[in-house]
Amino acid sequence: MKRPGLLIFIIPVMILFLAGCGGRKYNFPEPKEPGTDGAFNMQEDVFKTGSNEYTADFGTITVPENRNRTGSRFIHIPFIRIHSLSPALLEPIFYLAGGPGQSNLNCIPFDTLLAEHDFVMVGYRGVDGSVKLDCPEVVDALKENDDPLIEESLRNLAKAWEASARRFAQEGIDWNGYTIPQTIEDIEAVRRALKYRQVNLQSESYGTRVAYLYGLMHPESIHRTIMIGVNPPGRCMWDPRMVDQQLHTYARLWSKDSVMSARCPDLIGTMKRVLKNMPDKYLIFSISPGKVKTVAFCLLFHRNTAALVFDAFVQAEQGDYSGLALLSAGYDYTLPSMMTWGELASKAVTADLDTSKIRMYEEYHDSVLGSPLNTILWNPMLYTQMPLQLIPEELRILRESDVETLLLSGSLDFSDPPQYASQDLLPYLRNGKQVILSEFGHVNDLLYLRKKSTEKLLASYFNTGIPDTSGIEYVPMDFNVKWGLSSITKTVVVTGITIAVGLIAGLIWILRKVL
Repeated sequence: MKRPGLLIFIIPVMILFLAGCGGRKYNFPEPKEPGTDGAFNMQEDVFKTGSNEYTADFGTITVPENRNRTGSRFIHIPFIRIHSLSPALLEPIFYLAGGPGQSNLNCIPFDTLLAEHDFVMVGYRGVDGSVKLDCPEVVDALKENDDPLIEESLRNLAKAWEASARRFAQEGIDWNGYTIPQTIEDIEAVRRALKYRQVNLQSESYGTRVAYLYGLMHPESIHRTIMIGVNPPGRCMWDPRMVDQQLHTYARLWSKDSVMSARCPDLIGTMKRVLKNMPDKYLIFSISPGKVKTVAFCLLFHRNTAALVFDAFVQAEQGDYSGLALLSAGYDYTLPSMMTWGELASKAVTADLDTSKIRMYEEYHDSVLGSPLNTILWNPMLYTQMPLQLIPEELRILRESDVETLLLSGSLDFSDPPQYASQDLLPYLRNGKQVILSEFGHVNDLLYLRKKSTEKLLASYFNTGIPDTSGIEYVPMDFNVKWGLSSITKTVVVTGITIAVGLIAGLIWILRKVL
């Protein structure tokens, strides 16, 4: 059963899962010569970063919907250029957000970078432009069943994807025009329009894939690239064996904490027992095992929210399932509406679809948590054939690149484990370096856990090609939770009861006065 009050608490927690900077609404000009490839229009305004203000250009550029199809219609892509305060500019920084399925216009760049670089965000086609690939059919299917991980739910998702594809076709949308290579060509069009010879790339999570392919397609356009939370080709899937490996890493850190190990001597065992014996309700709130696993997995991406997950499981083994009830309720309020699902499919499916790998991962049954996002995003593809064409093979495999590249990874990154960057990608980067921050998680940890040190590292690499790691310090994992999910749930329940009692008492008082 859903309770609106839970929304107040779960959304701030889940926002930490998103690999991005922030969210704002901007006004963009109407396209100039809307039927002409490369035509663009800009208007000047102010861009605020905390306490600082910068002059910025807000623009719209016209591009083909599908450059691979003769006679393709035109669509319009917004972009933002934030002007540096320095008169002696270094190469501009182009930003590439994670996802896929999320906007590329929401970053608030570090002032340290704006000191010597313009900062440019080009909207992602299918999310930010004149065509948005919303899939209400998929959103409804994600909410339809109590457990999103069972076969019935996955088959319903497959049907929802088919319904979305039919609707796109009826609306004249060429779904195959919204791939990563087409997105890269949009960015190239903006680079040329703004008359930059070379650019730097700051990419995050799945945006690092865009950056890597950009360097293969247009190496002459790229000066330097920083990839934060690195996603190599073929890794937009989560291997349950790697999930287990990461969980055991957390468990070892837990066992070294005398307070936590006294509270729970076997973290992995606790999680297994709780998942096996989970009740279907807490008071009047439903608990769905699939929803608990999915939201828990998302929250494991970052350190602070991972601590919330472990605390909820420990509380549950002691008989208090309120925290898991909150995880279950949080699923409906967050995951279905978190992505622009059509854009996610057009980029992820066309780049990484591998049915043999999907089946292999599902055959691994001994996992502690499994790989719930993998199941939701990829298993429906076993029950349907999407009308999406894979991008060229040379862009789906690892190839050597000469672009100067810094890989920034966290050792506890559940989304993009550092081993993938080290073993898969780094050997193909002739001018590549990797920095792994011990006990850091995904993008938000890497950027903000020690913000000043990160700013220094990014700026030094963009400016000189040498990452300054002198300010990086070891930050030990802290499992202490000041305000856990169980406490949040109980506060909601007590507050709801108090309000209800107050309303009833007030109504009785009014009736007595009237009668």
